Amino acid sequence: MNSPLPEYGFILPAASPSEVVAPSEAARLLDLGKAVSNFVESSKAPNTRKAYRADWTEFKAWCAHYGRQTMPALAETVAYYLADESTRLKVSTLERRLATISEAHKAAGHESPTQHAHVRLVWSGIKREKGTAQVHMKPTLTRHLRLMVEQLPDTLVGCRDRALLLLGFAGAMRRSELVGLHVADLAFADEGLVAIIKRSKTDQTGEGRKIGIPFGTQAETCPVKAVQKWLDESRIDEGPVFRAVSSSGMIRDTALSDRVVANVVKRTLTAAGKSSKLYAGHSLCAGLITQAAMAGVSERAIQEQSGHKSLLVLRRYIRDGSLFRENAAGKVGL
Repeated sequence: MNSPLPEYGFILPAASPSEVVAPSEAARLLDLGKAVSNFVESSKAPNTRKAYRADWTEFKAWCAHYGRQTMPALAETVAYYLADESTRLKVSTLERRLATISEAHKAAGHESPTQHAHVRLVWSGIKREKGTAQVHMKPTLTRHLRLMVEQLPDTLVGCRDRALLLLGFAGAMRRSELVGLHVADLAFADEGLVAIIKRSKTDQTGEGRKIGIPFGTQAETCPVKAVQKWLDESRIDEGPVFRAVSSSGMIRDTALSDRVVANVVKRTLTAAGKSSKLYAGHSLCAGLITQAAMAGVSERAIQEQSGHKSLLVLRRYIRDGSLFRENAAGKVGL
C-alpha cells in the first residue's frame, strides 16, 4: 500500500504487516502511515516544500514531453534533463532541481539517479561552463538606513515601517523572522530590547534564540524607540508585531506577508533617490553583517546576532565589509 505525499507529489511506501493482523491493528498501521507522511512533510520548511513541488512538477512535465519514465528515473534521463534545462536556468536553480529529484526518489524508496557518475560529470561540466557565482542582494548600510527612514511619512504606516526597517537591520533579521515576531517575543530592558526568534531559516527545528537590540545613539534611528512607538501608536499588546494597516488606519489582526518587508526596503530606497534593483528584504540582514565587519566587530559577535550556523556563508558578507578596512594596497604608499 502506498501513501501519497501531496506536498511533494512523492510516494512513500507505507508500513505493511508481514502477516494478517486484527482490524484494530491494521487501522493503527494506517494512522501511523499518515503520521509518517506528515512528519516527512514537516522535515522541510514550507517555502522549501513549495519549491520542491514546483520543481517536481517541472521534471514530470519534461519527462512526459520526451516519453521518459519519471519514477524511478534513469540516470540518462536526469543527465539529458540537466543539459536541456541548463540553456535557460541558473546554476542555483538547477542545483535545487537535482535536490528535488534526489529527495523524491529517496522518499519513494528508490536509489537516487542524481548520484550516478554520468549525472555528476554532466553537472560538473555545467558548473564549469556557466560558473557558480551568484548574484546577491546588496546590503543596506547605516547611511542608507538614515536616508530611508527620513523618507517615511508621519503616519501609522510610516511608524510601522520605521520600526520594521530599524529592527530588521539591528537584529540582522531575515524577513520571515521579522514578520514572525509576536509581542510576547519582545522584552524591553534597561539596555535595550530582547527579541526571541522562535524559528528561522538557520533554525528549522525551532530551538529558538535570543538577540539583544541596544538603544541607538540617535533618536531617529533608534530601533528600540521605534518599536516601542509602533506598539504604542498601534495599541498592539498581543499577537503579531507587524501587521497591515488599512487606508482608514485600521490595524489588521494577521501578520504581514514577508514580501512586504522587501517592498518597504525597495520603496524607501527609491524615495531616498537610490536604485532599489539589487535590494530586497535580505538586504537588512546583510547590511548589519557588512556594516559590523566594516566597524571591526568580531566574527563571533556578528554570528551571535545574525544566527548563521555556517561561518562560510557569514564570511562572505564579512569579506565584503572588510575589503577596504585592512586592504594591502592601501598600506603601500600609492
